Amino acid sequence: MKKLMVINGPNINFLGIREASIYGNNNFEYLKKIIEEKAQKENISIECFQSNSEGAIVDRIQECYHNKIDGIVINPAAYTHYSIAIRDALSAVNIPTIEVHISNIHKREEFRHKSVTAPVCVGQIAGLGLKGYILAIDGILGYLNEKE
Repeated sequence: MKKLMVINGPNINFLGIREASIYGNNNFEYLKKIIEEKAQKENISIECFQSNSEGAIVDRIQECYHNKIDGIVINPAAYTHYSIAIRDALSAVNIPTIEVHISNIHKREEFRHKSVTAPVCVGQIAGLGLKGYILAIDGILGYLNEKE
């Protein structure tokens, strides 16, 4: 059974509360629910993790290596734009990763246009709301299947 990890950065736990016009009305529990439903449908294991702390995210990425996680879906949130620590952790573990963003970061403020983490990922999905997570899971599974 394939094992995936979904990692969420700062403020994703405030979905449904924070800027609904950008992030939608569904809350973090709803996001976890649709990810769990996807795991059941695909007969895979998916663990969800969220932290507002950069160090905790780095620690979880490193744990993915030790726990032999097959793929990572990550929404680094604000850390996307400046966390060299998260970028380096993703690079170090060498686990296929897709970066996902609920909003289209390329249509927002200029400082959001640059991702320091995307270059160490196999792909990026932005602007498709929470469905982007499901597409990212499909993308990781497709990538893993091509490598078998």
